[in-house]
Amino acid sequence: MDYDRELISNGNPMEAIVGFSRAVRVGPYISIGGTAPVGADGKTVGIGDVAAQTRQCIEIIKAALEQAGSGLHDVVRTRVILTNIDDWKAAIDVRKEYFRDVRPVDTIMAINRFVNPEWLVEFEADAVIANWQA
Repeated sequence: MDYDRELISNGNPMEAIVGFSRAVRVGPYISIGGTAPVGADGKTVGIGDVAAQTRQCIEIIKAALEQAGSGLHDVVRTRVILTNIDDWKAAIDVRKEYFRDVRPVDTIMAINRFVNPEWLVEFEADAVIANWQA
């Protein structure tokens, strides 16, 4: 079966500069790459606060999913990427608010840093639209 490829943008000017999309939908599958805690003004949200940053990441993901005709209820995998693994519980407590009933699989990992050193967390998500018809 051939599926159209839909690129989802949230207007980030870096999308065109770097050559990425906020999300890509192919048929019922939606992938959302590393989502940083950036506000509409382009500035970091919640500097120093991993919970606030996590919430911002998930809200951006939620908006991208809705733009793609889906929602958080279709998420099957999340990835939580932290600069300090000791922040895992604060990030997961926020994640749980959004995904308690959906219960997607999850990976939690730590890295040295992100492109912007103000970012403490990035999120990724994959979704599959249930009962999708071509």
